[in-house]
Amino acid sequence: MTRAAELRSGKTHRDENFPVASWLIAPRHRGPILAFYNFVRTADDIADHAQLSDSEKLALLDRLEATLLGGSGGDPEGLALRSALAERGLTPRHAQDLLTAFRLDVTKRRYQDWDDLIGYCTYSAMPVGRFVLDVHGESRTTWAASDALCAALQLINHLQDCGEDYRNLDRVYVPLDALARAGLTVEALGAPKASPALRACLHDLAQRTGTLLRQGAPLSGEVRDTRLALEISVIHTLALHLVGRLLARDPLSEPVHLRKPGFALLGLIGIGKGALGRLTRRAPVTPAPLDVK
Repeated sequence: MTRAAELRSGKTHRDENFPVASWLIAPRHRGPILAFYNFVRTADDIADHAQLSDSEKLALLDRLEATLLGGSGGDPEGLALRSALAERGLTPRHAQDLLTAFRLDVTKRRYQDWDDLIGYCTYSAMPVGRFVLDVHGESRTTWAASDALCAALQLINHLQDCGEDYRNLDRVYVPLDALARAGLTVEALGAPKASPALRACLHDLAQRTGTLLRQGAPLSGEVRDTRLALEISVIHTLALHLVGRLLARDPLSEPVHLRKPGFALLGLIGIGKGALGRLTRRAPVTPAPLDVK
């Protein structure tokens, strides 16, 4: 029996486009977040595996879920997350929602419109933010801003990788109706360089993603945990920059991903913005002088 860990791509949390349990997060919270990440990364690598059939992928994802829920199967990632959840009294629902997304990656490779794509993000992205908030004991009133931010992060990844996803996995996250309005079909994503029509289509989607980022902007100020707020500010700053790059570049022929120096610089800017936001939020308000005339 193939163990899920044997199918890992080798990618770790340090290779992601956005920070995962960085040093900004309090040490007591990093363990559960990393256990969640390793479970999710393993499931993602299964769904993307080039040598597995669809039925094999679905069976392995089912086994991961069974391990998570205490049933059959003994994949270490499932056992580790199950232990972390039990220790904190947390629900497995967020991890199960992500497994739903990975099953969709196996069985559904096209999305009809923006709402269809956001529906996918409900499973593929929003549970990540919700889990991190739950680990920190944050109020569920923060979920709306978190959902918008996480959906935006997912869409940024889809847009910058749209050519590779189509060529390597035959997956298209660019909505079919958006392509049709531009007079295009999915085959346009296989070109070495985007046509003007495709560039316009992708730019429109990037602008809509920017709207989601604006909806997610309040999150850093809504959470109680200062270290989490700074991490969120860094993520939001990186995302804004990447949307700008998507508006200025062709993701089929030009790099959109950030290199480490740029990542680090924007991280520092994000920390500064987040710290300033916390100070401003917490600064006492001086009452206006009474008008005694």
